[in-house]
Order: sequence, then C-alpha cells, then structure tokens
Amino acid sequence: MTSGAMRLFVTGGSGFIGTNLVEAWGEQCEAICNFSLDAPLNPDQSRFWKRGDIMQAEGLSAALEKFRSNVVIHLAARTDCDEDTSVATGYAVNTEGTRNVLDAIKKCPSIERLLVVSSQFVCRPGFIPQHETDFSPETVYGESKALSELITREIDPDCLWTIVRPTNIWGPWHARYSREFWRICARGWYVHPAVRSPVRSYGYVGNVIWQMEKLLQHQSANIHRKVFYLGDQPERIIRWVESFHTELSGRKRMRSVPLAVVRMLAYLGDGISFIRRKPFYITSSRLRNMTTDYPTPMESTFELLGDPPFSLEQGIHETAAWLRERTTVSRL
Repeated sequence: MTSGAMRLFVTGGSGFIGTNLVEAWGEQCEAICNFSLDAPLNPDQSRFWKRGDIMQAEGLSAALEKFRSNVVIHLAARTDCDEDTSVATGYAVNTEGTRNVLDAIKKCPSIERLLVVSSQFVCRPGFIPQHETDFSPETVYGESKALSELITREIDPDCLWTIVRPTNIWGPWHARYSREFWRICARGWYVHPAVRSPVRSYGYVGNVIWQMEKLLQHQSANIHRKVFYLGDQPERIIRWVESFHTELSGRKRMRSVPLAVVRMLAYLGDGISFIRRKPFYITSSRLRNMTTDYPTPMESTFELLGDPPFSLEQGIHETAAWLRERTTVSRL
C-alpha cells in the first residue's frame, strides 16, 4: 500500500515518533487522524489531531468508524520506566488500551493494515529471544509491552497486522535527549567512562519511519503476525556519542574519565534526582546504559527491507539542524 492510498489512523501521534511520522506522511496520505490525549508537539500538525483517549472504548470505536481508516498504527502508550508501580496500576493504557484499539479495529471492516508498536524492552539487555513470544522484560514497562503483544495475538484482528519493536530511537522532537544528553554535549560538559564501549541498538527516527512505510507496502505472509525490530544496525555506543558531541560542541575530542569517577557522579545524581523528583543528567541507571551491551536481533528487518536511507552522520546533522532552529545551541 502506498502512502498516497492511506487513510491513516494513528493512536498517540502527538509524541516523538508520531510527530515525525505525521511530518513525513502528512502531505502524502489521503488523510491522517492523530487520535491522542495530548496536543501535537508540533503545533503545525494541529489539523490532524483529534483529542481522544484509547481507554474510552466507545469514543475510540466511534472515531475510528467515522474516519473510515484503512491503516492503523498503534503508538499510544505510557513509555517511561516507573518501577514503583505495577502493570495494572501504572501501565493499563499499554494493555487494556491496546485491547480497546484492537476491539475497535475488529468492528471496523475498512481496516486493511495494522502496525502495533511494542518495544525492545520486552527483552532485557543480553537476552536474545529464540522466538517471537520469548519475552524476558526487566522493567514494568517492558512487561506491559510484552502483555500488549500477547493481547494482539489473542484478539488477532481481521486484517494484515505486524508487531514492531523500536530500539533506542532518537532524532528531532525527542524531549528527553533535548533536555539532557544533547544539552550537556552542546555545553561541553559531557564525560564518558573510560571502559570498553558497549554495543547497543539505536535508530534514527527517519529510518524508523521509512521502515514502517516499507512494512506497510508488503502484502505477503512474510510480515503477517510477525515481529520486526526497528532501528539501525547495532554498534558501539562511543561512535554515536562522539559524533553528537562533535556536532553540538564543535570539539573533536571528548573527555574520558575513570569509571570510578563517573560512578561517584552517578551516585550523587541519584541523590539529586530523589530530592528534585526528576532525573539528573547522570544517575546509576544511566551509567548502566552507558556501560551495558544491549544489541537486538535486526537481521530479519534488514533482510526484508534493506538498508535504511539515512546514515548516522546524516541523522545527527538533521537533528542538530532541528535543534538550532528552535534555540541557540549554547542555550540548550
């Protein structure tokens, strides 16, 4: 299915990935409805937005039927990692909300294609799944996403559907990186632990949108009821970090300090985060991310879809340009 033939109904399209998706496809699709509780990050996309809550089953079903969609991308979710709650208490939107979306789709005969957006966090770092329902989450968020995949298989909508698991996705409109990593890079404050650089899976959002479009163009059983990771090839984190540091700070060399020093800063950050009730620039959790391997099995994605169009350097250049359009880098 080409983008021009799509009447696209996207849940949660006001967030990071959704904003980039609407920007890429807004003028190509026949129509787009962004069904979301929140206003779009990009005010220019307000014309596509319909305020709605996937936890309200009747309103969701009515909106989907009225729009006469033929393609649904289910992005709406709670995506933070709060370990002081449970799936039922804190992440019901990821499970019961997904059930509501799928039930609404079953009542809407115009739906031909569906992408259900899950997460790499259904499997913990170091765990390589042996099959598509081989889960090993270590966070409540990851558990909720694993359950959402099982719910999708249980309901089995009457259309061609695919589950996608984005990796660590970055690019324009990414709020946390804008507040934290990119800001300290621009100010020249970033320091990296002097340890072996771990291999992790990242993905430029432009490549992820391209991968979604390519999946929607496939009509064969190769993608029906299947799972695909979205993102770029796993690689050592140091290349990603150094490239952003150079682009935003203008400095070729990045400071590297002993792991013990960074660990002390992380402990200090844990305390500051507790007092401020929001994460500091460096915490023990983020130090683990900087030092732990987390590759994902991308082979089937690249075998089916081919290489994505944007290189790391192109993605970083476009992201930096977006940042500079909205603020001077020195003020990030």
